[in-house]
Amino acid sequence: MAKKNSNHHDLTKLPTFDPKDKTLVNVIVETPRGSRNKFAYDDEMGVIRLKKVLPPGMDFLYDFGFIPSTKAADGDPLDALLLMDEPAHPGTLMRCRLVGIIEGRQTEGKNSERNDRLLAVSEHSLQYAGIKDAKDLDNKLLKSLEDFFVNYHALDKETFKFLGCKGAKQARKALEKTRR
Repeated sequence: MAKKNSNHHDLTKLPTFDPKDKTLVNVIVETPRGSRNKFAYDDEMGVIRLKKVLPPGMDFLYDFGFIPSTKAADGDPLDALLLMDEPAHPGTLMRCRLVGIIEGRQTEGKNSERNDRLLAVSEHSLQYAGIKDAKDLDNKLLKSLEDFFVNYHALDKETFKFLGCKGAKQARKALEKTRR
């Protein structure tokens, strides 16, 4: 195992909640909306690195990242999908309100695990300012997200089963269960 670089700040260990407003969660953006490049945080190196490139015609519908100081069922920080007017840069910390959770099951071969994604809205968003809960989201948007995750996982010979979308209260409960 590579020695951990001690010259960097580990983004996964930043606070989960904004220190000044505990109703807001911190989200670290890894992959910006509209990108075919999938970026992921490498905690050993302390950098965001290119993980893979999506095929032509497929890109990330929204900014994608993680909630610091959490640990999901897959061992990584809890994933977050960020609704925002414009794409953010990889590595950007965004203060957001939770609006829901997409529940899903990822299967690779005989191994199956939950792979939920929190839905969050940037505190600075104008376009999504009225979204307070998943029930405020358009069904077409949710269907697009479901289709994206099914196709995204199929690229790696995995299956993703959409189990449902729940609201802000359930998202907060799921987040609390994953806090380190």
